[in-house]
Amino acid sequence: MNRLPLDTALLRKLLVGFVRDEVRKVGLGKVVLGLSGGIDSALVAFIAAEALGHENVHLICMPYRTSNPESEAHARLVADSCGADFRLIPITPMIDSYFQMFPEADNMRRGNKMARERMTILFDHSALLSALVLGTSNKTELLLGYGTLYGDMASALNPIGDLYKTQIWQLSAEMGIPREVIDKKPSADLWAGQTDEEELGFRYSEVDELLYNMVDRRLSDDELVASGYEREFVDIIYRKVRDSHFKRRMPVIAKVSNRTIDRDFRYARDWGR
Repeated sequence: MNRLPLDTALLRKLLVGFVRDEVRKVGLGKVVLGLSGGIDSALVAFIAAEALGHENVHLICMPYRTSNPESEAHARLVADSCGADFRLIPITPMIDSYFQMFPEADNMRRGNKMARERMTILFDHSALLSALVLGTSNKTELLLGYGTLYGDMASALNPIGDLYKTQIWQLSAEMGIPREVIDKKPSADLWAGQTDEEELGFRYSEVDELLYNMVDRRLSDDELVASGYEREFVDIIYRKVRDSHFKRRMPVIAKVSNRTIDRDFRYARDWGR
């Protein structure tokens, strides 16, 4: 496929400025994020280090006993490359203790629990370090609902949430992410042998192009099919985007007053001051 439109130099400047401004405007100077050994968290780590200085970036690697050892090795490589603080906090004791009560739990339940356990650790360190938690979910994952609500999808700021996965690869090359991380198969590493594309059932290059035309260009189903996409593929992706919408918004509040939070009262300027 042709690459999605991207000016990597300009994008780098915008995202570095975004992190710097958003962190400082709330009176803080530090950030913390989970470092998985994958490309998304690596890119966020590099953006944060450039924005705030490596000494103000705290990276936490949280493996489970079935995690691929390569993930930790790549996480350490990323931390060394950007010079940020690195901490290793295994989550095996917490996860195994919980699932002793539910030994029948499947991979989905276990994976969701791991993702949420990791996020509780990040927010605990957010309080410990007076640092904001940075998110590492990309636009492809967010649109497809490929993430855990209040797990890896939770954060205070997300600098890469408007970048498709294929754009993540492009910007990562621009910013000097280690090639070992860029070239590896994407994986949430929630269980042995798990890969994103195998679990999703299609390649990121295929779905990114479709999502770009569907979401950013707002082409209709008929226009998408006319441009060469299989209708079945269009329908599958449309359903995934539609059915996961609840993950991309704050909890829905029943409206019983004149000014409801997140509907009529959304911004600080609503105070009128």
